[in-house]
Amino acid sequence: MTSSGTTSAAGGSSRGEAWNTAWELLLPAAAAPARQRGRALQSALRDAVRSGRLAAGTRLPSSRELAADLGVSRGLVTEAYEQLTAEGYLRSDRGAGTWVGDATRPAVRGTRDLAPRAAGALVDFRPGTPDLSLFPRAAWAATHKSVLARLPHRALGYPDPRGLPELRTALASLLTRRRGVVADPESLVVCSGVAQAMTLLGFVLHGHDLRTVGVEDPGSPDHGSLFAAAGLSTTALPLDDEGLATGPLEWSGVRAVVTTPAHQFPTGIAYSARRRTELLDWARSVDGLIVEDDYDGDFRYDRAPVGALQGLDPDRVAYTGSVSKSLAPGLRLGWLVVPGRLVDEVVERKRTMDLGNPALDQALLADFVDRGGYDRQLRRCQRAYRERRDTLVAALAEHFAGSEVSGIAAGLHIIATLPQRYGPGPRFVERAAAAGVAVRPLADYRVASAEDRGVRLVIGYAQLSPSDIVRGVRLMAEAAMP
Repeated sequence: MTSSGTTSAAGGSSRGEAWNTAWELLLPAAAAPARQRGRALQSALRDAVRSGRLAAGTRLPSSRELAADLGVSRGLVTEAYEQLTAEGYLRSDRGAGTWVGDATRPAVRGTRDLAPRAAGALVDFRPGTPDLSLFPRAAWAATHKSVLARLPHRALGYPDPRGLPELRTALASLLTRRRGVVADPESLVVCSGVAQAMTLLGFVLHGHDLRTVGVEDPGSPDHGSLFAAAGLSTTALPLDDEGLATGPLEWSGVRAVVTTPAHQFPTGIAYSARRRTELLDWARSVDGLIVEDDYDGDFRYDRAPVGALQGLDPDRVAYTGSVSKSLAPGLRLGWLVVPGRLVDEVVERKRTMDLGNPALDQALLADFVDRGGYDRQLRRCQRAYRERRDTLVAALAEHFAGSEVSGIAAGLHIIATLPQRYGPGPRFVERAAAAGVAVRPLADYRVASAEDRGVRLVIGYAQLSPSDIVRGVRLMAEAAMP
C-alpha cells in the first residue's frame, strides 16, 4: 500500500509499521458481501484499535488512499472513519488527517487458565478446564423445557439480586449436605462465578477501609486482578506443608485473606486441621475475614472430601464456589455465602453491578439440583476424572522414572516433580512445546521467586482422554531426551 504519510507523518517508523500490520486485518472486511462491507470495515478497525495493533497516536492513511488500497468506495471508508471518531476510537484534526485516539487502551492479556487452549498444541496439559463433552446436554435440555413450560410470567421480570429463592434454597441444602457449609438461603447470593464473588467482596471490603488482601503464594493468578478492579492491592503469603503459613500472615498486617483449604491451588495440598484452627484464631484476633474459594471441593478420589472451613465459623469465613468445574464455565453460575453482617452490602453491590443473574438459568439450575441431576453429574465427572488422574500418574511413572506426584488425590490437576536431569524447568517447557505439548511450570503461579528442585509442573488432565494423556506424556519424554 502507499506508505507516504503513514510513516514519517506518524512520527516514526514504529507507528508506520503498526499501521502496515493492522492494515492486513482490514482485507477480509473489504472482501465481505457488498451490503456487509461497511459494517465489517468498522468492526475490523475497531478491533485493531482495541487490540493495540493500532496504537494511540498512529496516523491513518487518507480515506482516498485506504479506499484505493482496499478496492472499496471512498464513501465507505469516510463513513467508517466518521463512525469511529464519534465513538472515540479515532480523532480527526481538520487539515491534519485522522489519528488513533487515546480514549481506549488495549486489554492486558493475563495468565488465566481459562484462556483458549494453546494454538497448535497436540496435547494441552494446562489446567483450569473441565471436560466440556461431559456436560449433560440431554438432561439439561429436558430440564430447560420443563422449567420454561411451568415458569410463571412474573418470574421473567427483574430478579431478586440475591438470586431466585428456589435456587438459593436448593444451593443452601446442597452445600450443607455435600460440603458442610452453614448455608442459610438468606445469606447466599447467586453470582456469575467465583470471579464475580471475589469482586463483590472486594468492593465491600474497600467500603470497610481495607486496602490490601492476602493471597496464597503460589496461588491463582486471577485474584490480584479481581481485587484490583475493586481498588484493592494484594500481598503474597507463603505456604508450608500444612497450608498458609500463619507467621507471615500475622506479620503482613492484612485483615482479609483468600484461601483454597480443601485443595490448595495449585500445590494440591489440603490444609491440616491444626492450620484451619490457627487461621480462624487469626481472623478472630484481628476482626478479619477469610475468603474460602472452594473451586473443586467435590472432587476427591481417595476418601470423602474434607468439609468446608466455613462450617467452623460462618461469621469469619465467606464461602464461594461455582458450577464451572462440575457443569461448564460458560454457564457463569456460582454462589457466595457471606457472614450476616455483610449480606446487605454484598446484595446492594450485586444489584448495582448487574441487577441479578438471568432468572431462567437460575430456575433451571434449581430444578436440576432438586431433582438429583446435579448429584448424578458429579458422580459421572468423578468417575471420569479419577480414571484420567490414575492414567496420568501411571504414564509419568513409566516415562519419567523417579518422578513424584504431590498433593492429595483430588481435583482436576496434579503437581509432578521430575528429576534434576530433566531440568532446568524453562528449557523443559520449551522442548515440550516444540513437540506439541503445552504444559505450565509451578513457577508461573508464584508471586515471590523460589527455586524449584528439578522440574515442577502443574498438569491438568480433566479435559483430555486417557489416550491423549498417555500420548502427551510420551511426547514430553521423547522431547526431554538428550
